[in-house]
Order: sequence, then structure tokens, then C-alpha cells
Amino acid sequence: MNIIDLKAKRILVTQADTFMGPILCDVLAECGADLIADERPLGDPDLPRALIQATGRVDVLIVHLAVPAPITPAGEVGEEEWRHVFAHMVDPLPRLVRAVLPQMIARQSGKILLMGSASALRGMKRASTYSAARGAQLAYIQAVGVEVAPHNIQVNAIAQNFVDNATYFPQEIKAKPAFQERLKREVPLGRLVSSREDAQFAAYLSSEAANCFVGQIFPVCGGWVQR
Repeated sequence: MNIIDLKAKRILVTQADTFMGPILCDVLAECGADLIADERPLGDPDLPRALIQATGRVDVLIVHLAVPAPITPAGEVGEEEWRHVFAHMVDPLPRLVRAVLPQMIARQSGKILLMGSASALRGMKRASTYSAARGAQLAYIQAVGVEVAPHNIQVNAIAQNFVDNATYFPQEIKAKPAFQERLKREVPLGRLVSSREDAQFAAYLSSEAANCFVGQIFPVCGGWVQR
């Protein structure tokens, strides 16, 4: 039985067809949310505002922005890679927030949850571009979270890694003994966090039970950032 109650919550999920989007939508719907799942990348500067305007009331905005993570050595990262990643993962975030905050402030209620990455919390080789973008997201969430908390708006982020998903952990990778050894070596949990566990935590943070969290970054990574 699902104990997370999102009935009457109008929840917008961006890039809902990629990465964690499908499982997020499934779990939120199971919790009773009135779900709006938008599948478009938000690189167009005008699209975030248009999306919020077309959606109307947004009780919870789940900012889910994803691009394939580059693995370029830092000394070889070019302008095109850097600009592409920031244009698709960083720039849309403040545009979405600026568009949705006025209605939330007027109601004195609302939630914004970023689906971020723990790559911003621990150094990773060949991940300088991706980690920098994810770090910018988390710093923004922390600042906005404390700014809008007096309006009863909760802004937080999940910083995930080693969460089971087909993008980064397809079955053929998970089946390799070397990968299982890596999990035991690097992840105190000893396994991948399931995609449903991650999505259920996102659902909890979208609920009224999570009204006390302000500008928080929640690592969901099986303890990887503590190693």
C-alpha cells in the first residue's frame, strides 16, 4: 500500500521520457498526483516560460534535466561540449524557477525538486563538464531554497548516483563480475539503489510530509559520497 499522498497535487515533470522520467511518472501517478509529463528538452530559452504558462497551476515542479554525460579528459574539453551541457542542464533551471515562482508566492505554497547528481559531491575522473554543471544546479537550489522558504515554498534536490537505470546501468553491464566487484568496493550499500526507491523518495519530498526541508541536497547513492 502506498502511504505517500499526492492527491490534488498538480505535478509537472520535465524531460519525462528520459533517464529517471518514466519511473518518476509511474510512482507519482500511483501516489495520486495530477501529473503533467513534458518530454521536450528545454534548451530553447523561451520554452520553460511557455511550458509553465501552458501548464497553469503547478503545485510541484520536478526539474528533471538530462543529457548523456561526456567522459572527455579535462584538458581536452572544448567550448562546444561545455556550452552544450550547461545549455541543457543548467540554463533551463533558473528559467523554470523564474516562471513558476510568482504563482507559488501568490499562493504561499509550492515545491520545486531537482533531480540532480552526486557527481557534484565527489570527484570523478573524466567528468569535469558534467560535474561542473551538476554542481551549479545544486548551488542554485541551495540559494533559492533559503530565499523562498519564508513563502512556504520548499526547494530541494536529490543528488543521485549508482541508481539503477537503463541509461547508465544496462543489464549487460550489471551482469559483469567486474561491475559487481566495483559495487562492493565503492558503494557501502553493496548494490544499486533501485529506480523505484529513488522515485519514491522524490514522491515523499513532493508531499506535505516534507514541508520542513529547505535548500537541502539529499544524496541517494548507497553511501558512495561517504567513501
